[in-house]
Amino acid sequence: MGFQPAPGDQITINNTAYRVGQHPAAPGLAYAQAGRQGIVYQLLPVNGSPYEAKALKVFFPKFRMPAMVYQSDHMAGYKEIPGLQVCSREVLTPERNGDLIARYPDLLYAVIMPWIHGMTWFDVISDQRSLSRSESLTLAKALAAIGSSMEQKGLAHCDLSAPNVMLPFFSEVELPEGAAAVELVDVEQIYSPKMDRPDVLLAGSPGYAAHRAVQSGLWSSYADRFAGAVIVAEMLGWSDVGVVNKSWGESYFDQHEMQTGCERYFLLKKSLGQRWGAAISDLFTRAWDSQDLSSCPTFGEWLVALSAVSVDEPASVTKQDSAHEAPEAAVGAIRKPVIDEALAAQHAQDAAANLGLQPDTGEVNDHVVARLFHQARDLEAAGNLTGALEIFRSAYHFVQKDSPLEVELAAAIHDLESQLYPPQEEKKGWRAIASSRKFMISTAAGIAVLAGSVFTVNQILADQSEVRQQQEASAATQQEDEEKERAAAEAAEKEEEAARLAAQKKAEDAARLKAEEEEKAKQEEADKLAAEKAALQEKYDKQAKYEAYLAQLEAKKEKQALQEKYDKQEKYEQYLALLEEKKQREAEEKKAAAARAAEESRAAEAERQAAANRQEEARKQEAAAKAEQLKKQRAENVVTLIAYYNKAYNAQVTDNLPRARNFARSFQTMYQKDASYYNSVGSMKSRSSNINLFLNNSGFWLPSL
Repeated sequence: MGFQPAPGDQITINNTAYRVGQHPAAPGLAYAQAGRQGIVYQLLPVNGSPYEAKALKVFFPKFRMPAMVYQSDHMAGYKEIPGLQVCSREVLTPERNGDLIARYPDLLYAVIMPWIHGMTWFDVISDQRSLSRSESLTLAKALAAIGSSMEQKGLAHCDLSAPNVMLPFFSEVELPEGAAAVELVDVEQIYSPKMDRPDVLLAGSPGYAAHRAVQSGLWSSYADRFAGAVIVAEMLGWSDVGVVNKSWGESYFDQHEMQTGCERYFLLKKSLGQRWGAAISDLFTRAWDSQDLSSCPTFGEWLVALSAVSVDEPASVTKQDSAHEAPEAAVGAIRKPVIDEALAAQHAQDAAANLGLQPDTGEVNDHVVARLFHQARDLEAAGNLTGALEIFRSAYHFVQKDSPLEVELAAAIHDLESQLYPPQEEKKGWRAIASSRKFMISTAAGIAVLAGSVFTVNQILADQSEVRQQQEASAATQQEDEEKERAAAEAAEKEEEAARLAAQKKAEDAARLKAEEEEKAKQEEADKLAAEKAALQEKYDKQAKYEAYLAQLEAKKEKQALQEKYDKQEKYEQYLALLEEKKQREAEEKKAAAARAAEESRAAEAERQAAANRQEEARKQEAAAKAEQLKKQRAENVVTLIAYYNKAYNAQVTDNLPRARNFARSFQTMYQKDASYYNSVGSMKSRSSNINLFLNNSGFWLPSL
């Protein structure tokens, strides 16, 4: 039956009881991890501590090889190297674990080894988990130390990648003192000068394989240098949030970007130089630009450079981080200018330095601007507006003033700034006056005064009503005059209100018309810019295709010239080889002519010696044949003597003394013919003594020998 354990199932291996662990993220399922060669199950000791857990690796049928036993026995000598704890392995074989394998055939040549607690470097990258500076330095130094120790013994992992780098440094299980911060797993492909080449070779993992060197598989003492350099650089770069956010996914680099001048390479290189120093950045550049694995830096070089690095953050990096944080806090409060010349110049210098060029040159303008423009568009399409804005500003610094490209870049920068830093809407006209704090306070005060005035007038009229009735006749004329005046005042007030409303409506209509005209002008400008942008984009696409064609032609010419150079060199070397071969042939012919005379005299002497040797050999063969015949005859006689003794013994036991004495005499006669030899054979001398006693005394009983 297949091996498909459930959590809690018990299994006994080499007289030790284990139970299958439960997956922490999937209750009810066994703790198992699938790899390229098999599945690894966690086995917890029934009587033991959690850190004593074991890993049972069950290989797929293709990788179940008997040679695994020899390989594991040889690897046991490496278990003392820090980081190679999994080299302490036991292979399940039919001789030692026959009953278990009969029950679970999948366990044939399975391997049991220590379980490494903690996450993998793959988990850190996939989760985009940022590290502190001290954590990055600790992990990078630990990996470099492991690689250096292995290189000193001529070893290489041969499949170094993020899933195969375990990090006990982040283990939640309490580990014994002195445990390594980094451990390597999946060591079945390990290279050693004393081990046989595996039947199946792996060509490295995506994101870590050096494409220039990998052709048919990795298996040499240099196999880990490139992948190790990438992982060390990743570990150091993971203390930079910008690097973490730029990660491809399951590794920092996409496999198609390996050893190319991609954006991720320049970002990581810059981060290493700023945060860890030029020595670290130079080591990474050496590995990235290497033509073969032996040209990559050794792990010892990495360890020396890392040992010289301080755990404290450089002041320049701290200042730079503060400078990046300040603009973020001010977003929405202050609108940034369309083009920040100082910032654009800084971005331009960084871009030119990464590309190995100088600003304000035709080379930069022709080859860099289009590349930066397309990178910015890709970032904008991916939603990274801040990164796109920075690259647009870098490209803007390279173009000529008042050129169509400058207009295009300025429009792109303005568009991104409008999205990232939207301006506050300004209120104009009567709406601004009506919404102002001063206007609202004045209006409220006026309403309060008006309400108080009405209340006071009504109260006075009520108090004087009786007097007015008494004086109605005399005051009639005066009241009529007052009413006329009041009516005139009301009419004037209505006219003033109507004029004010008309002016207000006129102002609103004018503001609306102005807004519509501005919106129409903006739309026309946007359409115009869009048309210009489309035309420029088409032009850039054609230019990019033409540049790619020219680059292809140039590469072809360089390749052809280099091939011609190699052909000439090869022909010259062949000519020198022919001359050397001719000289050697002439020298050998002279030497042979001088040696032939001596050889002829030696041949005659050898013939005489050979004849003498043949005669001696014939004599020896004849003597050997006689000796062999004597040996054979003696062996047969020993058998016959034993038979005579046994027959005499049997006859005596059956009381047939005459027959027993006849056999005893036959024994004695044959024994005396070669007594010196028979005395040295086993118990023959003892038999002869017993026969003599029996012949001299019939009452003597022969012992059973």
